[in-house]
Amino acid sequence: QVQLVESGGGLVQPGGSLRLSCVASRDTIYFSAMGWYRQAPGKERELVASITSSKSTNYADSVKGRFTIARDNAKNTLYLQMNSLKPEDTAVYYCNAKLLLQSYWGQGTQVTVSS
Repeated sequence: QVQLVESGGGLVQPGGSLRLSCVASRDTIYFSAMGWYRQAPGKERELVASITSSKSTNYADSVKGRFTIARDNAKNTLYLQMNSLKPEDTAVYYCNAKLLLQSYWGQGTQVTVSS
């Protein structure tokens, strides 16, 4: 069983920045891919960014150039640096990790962008 614990969410003004962290209960080097998803009220969960074991990255069009995903296998941690935040980025952000045929989720962290 893998546990993922997110942190770093909060309330920020438009144009501000936040960094989300996701700590895994086992070595992240074994995960074929990790990613950040988000779900806004009344909407489906969507992929924000993902990163493979070879550190190849993929971003949703809506966050390209503003968000950066990174993984530090030495710290078993996944990050999401979010800059130039917009009100439409408001959502619960979830960490995801894929190991063999299993997909694991964190409990989520709330990000609210508002003035």
